[in-house]
Amino acid sequence: MDTLQKPKRRKFIRIASTGALATSVGGLPALLGSSIAHAQQVLGDDTFATLTKIARDIFPHDRFEDDLYRKAVAPYGDPAKQDAALKTLLTEGVASVDVAANQKYGKRYVEVVDEKDRVAILKAMDKSPFFLKVRGDLVVSLYNQPAVWAKLGYQGPSAEFGGYITRGFNDQTWMDSV
Repeated sequence: MDTLQKPKRRKFIRIASTGALATSVGGLPALLGSSIAHAQQVLGDDTFATLTKIARDIFPHDRFEDDLYRKAVAPYGDPAKQDAALKTLLTEGVASVDVAANQKYGKRYVEVVDEKDRVAILKAMDKSPFFLKVRGDLVVSLYNQPAVWAKLGYQGPSAEFGGYITRGFNDQTWMDSV
């Protein structure tokens, strides 16, 4: 420890706040560019609608309105516009889901009424790069919405309030209803 210089408190705060600012500014374009209309335009209405239905089928919550699932799919707009490989993965993945639905039920995926039938289609492709990508992204984009937190009874982040120890550490009841 003798040869290492201990950081001063002000220097630490400056470094930490600069990092936080850089992170928030770096994430800002993704938040601003993730409108539903933009994603529909980039992906196409049919692909967007199918991805929204897939989102509901992967993470089903009866009390979530469709808009929460549309908002969870919307962040694909800018990345799919800038990355042809991602756009291809999404559009071809949706096409393969539609082909499977058509072969099994004679209609597109979004037209299959029974949720169990749609889930069976997804289970058959649960190791595919398309499914793994969509499921991995949706777990963040769906459950990182404050409106979803409210529906689940989650109080949200607590660091700025001193942590959960001082905010009812043991008073959660939302997990019982999930």
